[in-house]
Amino acid sequence: MAELTLLEAVNDCFHTELERDESVIVMGEDVGRAGGVFRATAGLRDRFGPDRCVDTPLAEAGILGTAVGLCMAGWRPVCEMQYDAFSYPCLDQLITHVGRYRWRTGGAMAFPLTIRMPYGGGVRAPELHDDSPETYYVHTPGVKVAIPSTAADAKGLLAAAIRDPDPVVVLEPKLHYRTLRGHVPEGEYVVPLGRARLAREGSDLTIVAYGSMVPLAERAADELAQEASVEVLDVRTLKPLDEEALLASAGKTGRVVIVQEAPRTCGYAAELAAILAEKAMLDLRGPVLRVTGYDVPYPYWQIEDAYMPSVARVLDAARKLLEF
Repeated sequence: MAELTLLEAVNDCFHTELERDESVIVMGEDVGRAGGVFRATAGLRDRFGPDRCVDTPLAEAGILGTAVGLCMAGWRPVCEMQYDAFSYPCLDQLITHVGRYRWRTGGAMAFPLTIRMPYGGGVRAPELHDDSPETYYVHTPGVKVAIPSTAADAKGLLAAAIRDPDPVVVLEPKLHYRTLRGHVPEGEYVVPLGRARLAREGSDLTIVAYGSMVPLAERAADELAQEASVEVLDVRTLKPLDEEALLASAGKTGRVVIVQEAPRTCGYAAELAAILAEKAMLDLRGPVLRVTGYDVPYPYWQIEDAYMPSVARVLDAARKLLEF
């Protein structure tokens, strides 16, 4: 196994999947000559040519609309949205077309389209470069959503998305593109969609997280090590959700804290809490608590640390629950 950054793992996946399947095509703003704004697609144009690594105009709706046609013509397009909030202009394409074609054709047409984008804050970026928009995509019927938190999962989940017969949105935590390293299998490597990852085992309390919040949850678990045995569950695939793993962990520890970077109201943490209320109520020893972003636009970088969930906020919720 090679030790790679999360970003290098994404790039490795692209080289592997474009070599494996000639129908895979990468498209987006600056993905070709420049190798992407984060260099996630570096080397693809030189190796596979400008017809399979395509620089597009600055038009997200056009990128995704073109990908819809490519899917219908037998390609497997992978669209890069340069930043999280840049994807909003293509929501019309996603909601009215991408998520509905299998339904419209009565299951006759697969729609193997992947949309990947960096997401989240913590990098001191300007407005519209730091959102955590996963709930929009999870709420769209017909679309799957995956968010890696390790370098190996960045490669494996992206490979699974590219190979999947349905549309998949992959959000990559830009905070950890170059700050997180890990061992990544060489060659073809696929992490199946719909399976959570037990980041660490525990018996007293479960912290549920995904993406950039998983390392945060693990740091909180380390801080609590002298007080309680803390389990960390990495959801990894938001849709389809590994409900069995969620319920098993809640049943084992009886206490659950859910951490998300996105705003609180109607966030994905609320969906997880609802599932636990419906199906794990008799196993719980206290209320399900959420640690989230706030219901405000993502702030400018001078105060972004006050917006993002922190180890201190997770510790506060965990201790309240342990003392309940």
